[in-house]
Order: sequence, then structure tokens, then C-alpha cells
Amino acid sequence: MKIDNRLLSVIQSLRDAVALARPGTRLPSVRTLIKEHHVSPATVERAFAQLVGEGLIEPRPGQGTFVREAPESASEGSDFSWQSAPLGAARGDSGFLGKLLRVPPADSLILSMGYLPPDLQASGLLATALRQAAGRSELWDRLPIEGLEPLRTWFAREIGNGAVFSPHDVIIYGGGQAAIASIFRALVPPGRPILVETPTYTGAISAARAAGLLLVPVAMDEHGVRPELLADAFRQTGARVFYSQPTFSNPSGIVMSTERRAVVLDIAAKARAFIVEDDWARDLHLTGIAPAPLAAGDRNGHVVYVRSLAKSAAPGLRVAAVMARGAALARLRSARGSDDFFVSGPLQAAALAVVSAPGWKRHLSAVRAALIERRDALVGALHVELGNCVAFQIPTGGMHLWLRLPDHISDIELATEMARQGVVVSAGRAWFPADPEGSFLRLTYASVPTSLREGIRRIGQVIKPQI
Repeated sequence: MKIDNRLLSVIQSLRDAVALARPGTRLPSVRTLIKEHHVSPATVERAFAQLVGEGLIEPRPGQGTFVREAPESASEGSDFSWQSAPLGAARGDSGFLGKLLRVPPADSLILSMGYLPPDLQASGLLATALRQAAGRSELWDRLPIEGLEPLRTWFAREIGNGAVFSPHDVIIYGGGQAAIASIFRALVPPGRPILVETPTYTGAISAARAAGLLLVPVAMDEHGVRPELLADAFRQTGARVFYSQPTFSNPSGIVMSTERRAVVLDIAAKARAFIVEDDWARDLHLTGIAPAPLAAGDRNGHVVYVRSLAKSAAPGLRVAAVMARGAALARLRSARGSDDFFVSGPLQAAALAVVSAPGWKRHLSAVRAALIERRDALVGALHVELGNCVAFQIPTGGMHLWLRLPDHISDIELATEMARQGVVVSAGRAWFPADPEGSFLRLTYASVPTSLREGIRRIGQVIKPQI
């Protein structure tokens, strides 16, 4: 039986919509699809029937048609207990990171996320760039491990005037998390210590634990990592790598002062150690210009620099650069090749096209303006709803606010209760590589102001009776 091409078009359109939507999302109405595809009501009904039969959507009488919840596992009743012995003990705890990356229910108020929300992403620039890159046949061939030279040139120049890196010092990775994990494996043998700020990025904690490394926390103050404690940690542990986010640290938002940066570089030089500088929020400064990275002042190869585009463009742009010199660069290049050979050529070319487009600077300006407005909305809501019950510093960049709770309130229990009330927040404990220094929430201010205000109102309703 011959199937009408118009019916196939509607079916494929619905499949695409389902693939991009969350469970429970309402699909376009029959009337909307008739207008969009210029087909009859019977054709649309047949397309819906096809997807219902595939288990992808479900009609709800009087409400519409919705993306179906994921079906229960077909493995119910199977016995997987035999796997425990051959797998052995887990290397690191990735449970929280998995929860952080999980897509929340569609009706949630999201006050915790790692990326810009859809309304702030560079989706238009990316769509245009990907269409153009996909048509270049040479990009689908095998590429050098280190990546496309024009893209490496762009990253090297981004360090600033008088940059110490050349394109030959740059390696392209499939996102910042992959880069951090690969660096840790390449530079630190299993069982050896690695120094980290506390609190610090939970993805780095997870990567270090998965690599079998011993995390050694080093405390910070309002100017960044404390130099005397960093020097002591190098001396006492014999560590030779320090992971740092000196600019808009995640989660605290702390910016290492210019004076402190020079001291930290000197400490690393004296310890003959590496600093892994994670410059994740370089494009997300909200007041003036972000300080020059540590790498800009490094002349002797102590800094291994990481810069990602996913935070400022869109989470799907899994492109990052690592810059290093000397034997460390050769070690990283070798490790990079054993990971996944190279990043997709069309994706690299699209990334370069996006950051080179005239619209890129306009995009960043719009993102910064929106983040300032939303940060101020969050701060205002905190003052109104919680007043002096909590403590925080107003961040000058990035997208997170580090909220200190009263000590008697458990951040884990609060986050769990807020999830029950439809508000997604992150308990601060996961950002501490060792014992937490108190009870905290990491709040992300990238959501729309109305969601932020309502989320804080609900948090206030839970906290205030406990004060």
C-alpha cells in the first residue's frame, strides 16, 4: 500500500517534535498541523494514530495530545545481581552529577542549571552555521587530533594581547567536562593527590574521583584561593596539579584578585607544579571586563588552560579548547587521541563560524543584559522573602549565586523538599570535595524573573517557619 508523502511529512514532523520535547509536553493541535502542512484533518489523525501505535504520544480527552512518559523497563524480572562482583567498587560518585544533568519536569521552576536556558542560547547562529558546515564534504573526513587550525587560532588569540599560546599549543575537545577529565587522567597518576579549591565545580570532583585521584581541598576567601594554604598543600602532599576556577568560581562566584593571581602563579612555579585553569565563564562577565586569565601571565608552562563554548552559546555546542606547552602538551595530545580521536569536523567548523559571526558579539551583549536583569530579580526576591535569614554575595559574573543557609537547616533536606514542591535547586554539599563548610544552596539566576521570584517565594515558605 502506497503511503501519501504528505502523511509521511506530518509523521516525521511529529517524531522530530517528540524527540526534542520533554515527557508530558503538549503537541500542536490538529488545526495547527493542518495549517502548517496544508493537509486534511484525516491525514493529521492518521499521523497521530501512527505515533500512538509506536508508543510515543498519548491522547488525553478534552486536553489534547501529549508526549508519552518513558515506558517502564522491559528488563523487569531480570537478575543482574551477578554484575556486582566483576564490576567491583565504584570509582567515584557520579550520582549527583547525573541528577544535575537530568532534564527536570516541564512544569518545574528551575533555579539550578549548568547552561543558559533556551531563550538565551545562540540557536539562530548555530542553526545557520551547522547548515553551512554540513554541506562541506571535507569536514566529514578524518581530522587532526588537535582539531581544525582556524578554530585553534581563534582560541589562542582569545587569551588576549601578548598571548603566550600559539595555535600549535591548542587541542580541541568535545566539551569542557571531557577536557577536564582527560587532563586529570593525563597529568595525575591514579592514587596521587590533586589540589582543588573548596567549594569547587562538582564535575571536576566527579572526574577526579573517577580517575582514582585523591582530592585535597584548599580553602578560599573573598579574593580567591588562600596562598599560604595552597603552598602548604603542595609541600605537605607532594601534589603537582592544582585545579582552579579563578574567574567566577562555580559555585561561589568568587573572582581571584589580580594581586592574588601573581602570587598563585609564583607558588606553582616554586612547587614545580601545574595549574589547570578552568575559565568556564569568560564570556559571562556582568560588570566591566573579566580579569585576564592566569594563563596570560604564565611564561614557563605552568598553566593548562581550559575554555569552553557551551556555557555562552548552547549546551549542544560541545566544543572546548585546552592550551598547554612543553612536554605537558605532548602528554595531553597523546591522551586526547586515545579518548575519541577528534571532534566532529562540522561541529568544529560551526563553532568557528558562530564565534566569528557579527552576531556573536550582539548575542553576548544580549545574554549579559538578560543575566544582569535576572540576577537582580533573584537578589530582590531573596531580600523580600528571606531578608537576613540567609547570606550571600552578589555575583559579578557567571550564572550562579551561592546562598548560605542557617546552620540548622539541612541543604539536602531543603533541596529534596523543594523538588516535591516543583522547584529545582542544588544542595551545596555536592560542591565540597571533603567536609562542607556549612549549609548552602547553589541558585542559578538564568531563568526568567517570574520563575525566579516564585521559586524564592516557595523556598521562603519552607525556610521561614524553621527560623
